[in-house]
Amino acid sequence: MISRRALLITGGASVLVLGGAYAGLSAMSRITPAQEPWKQAAQGFGDVRLNAAAYAILAPNPHNMQPWQIRLEGEDSLSLFCDLDRRLPATDPPDRQITIGLGAFLELLRQAAAEQGYHADITPFPDGEPGERLDDRALAHVRFEQDATVERDPLFGLILQRRTARLTFDPSRPVPDETLARIKAATSATLAPVGSGAESDPETVARLKDICHRAWEIELRKPETCHESALLTRIGARQINAQPDGIFLKGPMMEGLHMAGILTQEKMDEVGSIAWNATKDFYDGLIDSASTFAQITSGNSRTQQLASGQAWVRMQLAAAQEGVGFQPLSQALEEYEEMAGPFAEIHTLFGIAAPDRLQGLFRLGYAAEEAPSPRWPLESRLLT
Repeated sequence: MISRRALLITGGASVLVLGGAYAGLSAMSRITPAQEPWKQAAQGFGDVRLNAAAYAILAPNPHNMQPWQIRLEGEDSLSLFCDLDRRLPATDPPDRQITIGLGAFLELLRQAAAEQGYHADITPFPDGEPGERLDDRALAHVRFEQDATVERDPLFGLILQRRTARLTFDPSRPVPDETLARIKAATSATLAPVGSGAESDPETVARLKDICHRAWEIELRKPETCHESALLTRIGARQINAQPDGIFLKGPMMEGLHMAGILTQEKMDEVGSIAWNATKDFYDGLIDSASTFAQITSGNSRTQQLASGQAWVRMQLAAAQEGVGFQPLSQALEEYEEMAGPFAEIHTLFGIAAPDRLQGLFRLGYAAEEAPSPRWPLESRLLT
């Protein structure tokens, strides 16, 4: 019988179930096909643009929506578009987080081009910046110019090792100041200036945890945001391999709980259910395990959002280089009426006022190594 003793994680991350052993389900729980793009990136596609894009599609992005669409143009260029069906209207009404994810894509594209001896000349929003939401205009035009003097980025070698931490950290082990200094120093962006900071002061960390806990509960109790996350959850290998995006729940326990009807999209969307309560408890545990936080700050134009995505992924790559786990805690930065209180509090705490704003908040720490996230293959992201 499947044990009901389970802990579930979600909220823009994943779900982790702890319980009894279900060795018989191991064979059916493999998601190797969904992780294949992480292997294909280094194999090459016979075109410098595609070679670079194969790394770029591994970028972090909200809810793992992978919103990028690529159109090759001529012999040396491409344009980047947002798949408008892959936005998050409840969690991310102004498409800010989606734009940041596309900025991370551009940064990895730039690094991968440089590794091949090409300069990626990025023009953001060549047809103008969109307004309240993204539209069908290009987010960037990129021209690849062969350049023997182009500087290789030392963070490139970390792309295939980058992971988003989804386990609890050792709360007694804050990230040392000298390590944080190296991580912060890596956050330079090429499209616009971006600021960064990090906090291990116990009083500041305690205040940040309190804000994050309250923001998480708001997101989980708001029907629209809870439903959006539940709907985008892929449970078990069959769903993940068929649709390798969204919040992914894998492993023998996931398979068993799903088969038993305990873990379903409908149960995750039901306030007070076992799945819903355990989801809240486990994510609260992730927040509680943090002894170090980091943040990035910039203005809020669309180009500055792209630059924030560049800084975000550079910070995460630098953390990977140091053996430090890294996970965004984005709830308090979301923009809808119910989140106004935590949003104002966290900006006051950091002394940030408009036109600047926090573009990313992250917990940093030490945990076990994790497997790569599911990805759609490169060819599925190409426009013809």
